[in-house]
Amino acid sequence: MNHDSATKGSPEPTPTTPATTAHQLPEITRFITTHNADGTATFSNAFPDQVSRTSVPGALFTLGYATDTLPVDLSSDRDFTAYKQYLENNPGLAISTGSVCRIVDIGPDITSAMHRTVSIDYGVVLEGEVELILESGETRRLSRGDIAIQRGTNHAWKNVTRRVGEDGRQEAGWARMLYVLLPVLPVKVQGEVLGESVVGMGVADSS
Repeated sequence: MNHDSATKGSPEPTPTTPATTAHQLPEITRFITTHNADGTATFSNAFPDQVSRTSVPGALFTLGYATDTLPVDLSSDRDFTAYKQYLENNPGLAISTGSVCRIVDIGPDITSAMHRTVSIDYGVVLEGEVELILESGETRRLSRGDIAIQRGTNHAWKNVTRRVGEDGRQEAGWARMLYVLLPVLPVKVQGEVLGESVVGMGVADSS
């Protein structure tokens, strides 16, 4: 992610802002439920409630959960095994056979690279304000609680958050988004299959 505007035909961005600069957002706590031996619902202690972050250019990624199948196999905690593997070896943005729940903290004034995944993404703004930029040049501004449904399209995110600093002046701030990504069939437009494009995002190709 970078400071440059992400529009169609623009060069690949070069990250210029460390993702850890003046991070103002709280730690993320995630709770997982399960069943005990007699079938009673309980909270799992298979993973810490606090979820660690992974730094990418201009942002911080938190993998809240991930599965390698849909429907998900919850028997014998098979999904726990898959999630543990993804924590040890981060998947790409999407998982072609499963689901991803990810929290992304976007640095002040950062604009991501234009990117596309073969997935349907439910994006929810948790903190701050962001701008969703499409390949056509169209934009929409999203505030806390707003939702974007990303249907396999090429897009970028720009953090436009403003906050009051310690000196009482307006300054750029961090934004936080929650994404749930689910796999889709190949997207075809006028006979052309639109594949994944994540160049400049600082992440691996999706698995």
